[in-house]
Amino acid sequence: MSDPVIFRIPMRTRFRGQTVREGVLLRGPAGWGEFSPFPEYGPRECARWLACAREAAFEGWPAPLRSRVPVNATVPAVGPEHAHELVRQSGAGTAKVKVAEKGQSFAEDLARVEAVRDALGPGGKVRVDANGAWEVDEAVRKLKELDRFGLEYAEQPCATLAELARVRLALDVPIAADESIRRAEDPLKVRAAEAADIAVVKVQPLGGVREALRVVEACGLPAVVSSAVETSVGLAAGLALAAALPELPYACGLGTLSLLSGDVTTEPLMPVGGWLEVRRPDADAVSDFQIDSPLWLRRMEAAQ
Repeated sequence: MSDPVIFRIPMRTRFRGQTVREGVLLRGPAGWGEFSPFPEYGPRECARWLACAREAAFEGWPAPLRSRVPVNATVPAVGPEHAHELVRQSGAGTAKVKVAEKGQSFAEDLARVEAVRDALGPGGKVRVDANGAWEVDEAVRKLKELDRFGLEYAEQPCATLAELARVRLALDVPIAADESIRRAEDPLKVRAAEAADIAVVKVQPLGGVREALRVVEACGLPAVVSSAVETSVGLAAGLALAAALPELPYACGLGTLSLLSGDVTTEPLMPVGGWLEVRRPDADAVSDFQIDSPLWLRRMEAAQ
C-alpha cells in the first residue's frame, strides 16, 4: 500500500452546504479507493466510508452485470436559466432537482423544476430532493404543487421514517428514502414502516459495494445508486455497485462530477448522453489537488 494522498477540490456550485470536496485516496493491489466523509460525520459513521475505500483498494468489486449505467442530471439550487442549461447540456433523460434549500423560497423551487421540465421535454423524468427539510403537511402541500410538472419521485421530503410513511399515504407521488438508509441497521425499518417506494443507496456511507448490495437485498425496494459528490475514484465504487445490482430500474445519481472544478484523473467519469461506461480510472492527476492535512490523517485513524 502506498501512502495516503489527501486532496482538496473546489466545487463549481455550493451543493448541500459544501463549497469544496476534500478526502483521502488509498492505493492498494486492487486499485484506488476514496475516503471522503463530510465534515459533520463522526468516527463511527466514518468507519463505513473507510471500509468502502479499503474494499476498493484491497479487495476489488463483484463482477459487473452490465457495461454501462443510466444516470440523471443533477441540478443544484440554482436559478431557472442555469438549471435549464445544465439539463440541456447533460443530454440525460432524467434530472434530479434540489429543492428546499435553506434561504430560498418555494417560488424559486417551482421555477427551477419548471425550467427542468421544459429542458427535458414531456418524455423526460423529473425527481426532486428535499433532504428531509419539510414537515409532513408542508411536504404534502408542496409536492402536490410540484407534481404538476410530473414527478418521477420525491427523495427524502421529511426527516424521519414515520414522517415519510405519512407523506407516502397522502400522495400518489412515489417516495424515495435516502438519509433513512445511510445506516446499515435502517433497511428493515424502512420496509417495516412502509415509508418508501424506492431506496437511494450511496456506497461510501454504506461501507462498500458488497455491504450496499446486502442492504438493497434486505430493504426489498428498487434501488437508485447515488454519489456523495466524489471524485472519479469514489464514483467508480458507486458505478461498480450499480453495475452489480440484479435489477436497475432507475437512472442513477452518479453524474455528479460536473459539480467539481477538477478531478484526480485524466480520464474522468463523465456521462455521455445520460450514460456512464462501467470502468475504473486511475488517479494519475491527484497531484494537481494534493494538500497536506493532519486533520484528514487523524479522521482516518479515528475511523479504524
